[in-house]
Amino acid sequence: MVCIDTGRGAMMPGMRTDDVTSDLAFDTLAVHAGAEPDELTGAVAPPIYQTSTYAQDGVNRPRGGYDYARTVNPTRDRLQRAVAALEGGGEGIAFASGSAATAAIAELAPSGSEVVVGDDVYGGTYRYLERVRRVNGVDARYVDLAGDPDALWEAMTERTRLVWFETPTNPLLKVIDIAAAARTIRERFAAAADRPLLVVDNTFASPALQRPLDHGADVVFHSGTKYLAGHSDTVLGVAVTRDSAIAERLRFLQNAMGGVPGPFDCFLVLRGLRTLHLRVARHVENAGAVATFLAGRADVAWVSHPGLADGPHAHPQRQAAMRQMSGGTGMVSFRPAAGGRHGRTSAERAVAVADATRIFTLAESLGGVESLIEVPAQMTHLSVAGSILEVPDDLVRLSVGIEGAADVIADLRSALDEA
Repeated sequence: MVCIDTGRGAMMPGMRTDDVTSDLAFDTLAVHAGAEPDELTGAVAPPIYQTSTYAQDGVNRPRGGYDYARTVNPTRDRLQRAVAALEGGGEGIAFASGSAATAAIAELAPSGSEVVVGDDVYGGTYRYLERVRRVNGVDARYVDLAGDPDALWEAMTERTRLVWFETPTNPLLKVIDIAAAARTIRERFAAAADRPLLVVDNTFASPALQRPLDHGADVVFHSGTKYLAGHSDTVLGVAVTRDSAIAERLRFLQNAMGGVPGPFDCFLVLRGLRTLHLRVARHVENAGAVATFLAGRADVAWVSHPGLADGPHAHPQRQAAMRQMSGGTGMVSFRPAAGGRHGRTSAERAVAVADATRIFTLAESLGGVESLIEVPAQMTHLSVAGSILEVPDDLVRLSVGIEGAADVIADLRSALDEA
């Protein structure tokens, strides 16, 4: 096994990275967490245990606790503890998709209770809460948690069991102060044994930029499809918590609901984690350059990116972002102004821009090495049309990749000029 000299003592052969999490820099964890050389052969790539079941040493005597692959799989085990290590400790529970993780976490709110939700979330989250959980007796209340600091206090009731938000949000890129939300929950329910749990979707930041558990969240989760995997070649979700009772419940739901990822998908995300810190740094650098470019154009009416600090497009929650994030994000959202060379409406220009790019691929999803562009109102957020979460029809969302910044900016410039 590899020995890692941390400067504060070495990792001994055979020791796993999760045993010394506090001693390792994030960059080191990203490379080694869950990716220890194989105990059997010394292979430096994590083994893919492509199996459905395991031979047992006797009746009801599974070897090492491995009995059936829906319940446990060694490749999945590696991924779960890797993401937990990157989120600063706790227990990881992996799912077949981010939506499957959403479904399991939503089960933590029992029938008859309610969930307070940020008013800007992925359309699939809204769809599940409204068309599945509400039908089963769980109400969702949508609140602007990035604006009025008293909004969360006023929104919660004795029926509230979950407070749920994304930060940065999808697709408007609002930033919600995690520590402030955790503090409000503690103060509001100081004497209550069943205070609401704080659930934070960290997909748009990744643990390379933000670790919500460190700021008081009870559960953090990701669509691992995005930045964690980073190559647009797998679908997966993962949740992390430091509360053993919550972890036990999520593991039960993982097994009972059956929404588990296959071992090869786990392997792909493990592979992606090893370059997460490098990729995210480039995503943030490129997105910052793109946001600055867009903010300087007269034919762009609105730009949102947490890294914008000055001018008319300065991010309104810039200070909160600086407190809890180590960088901006790889995402940029903007709204073109009406007009252009063809006298189009702003919504028509949004579609024209998305249709005209060459380096930015017109596609849903985000967080991959390639740049993607979409119009959320007609794509990822079509399910919130007509609701209080409806997004502007002229909004364009960019997932800025790791290509050359000059090239992606030139691509956008050409598309905007022609729109």
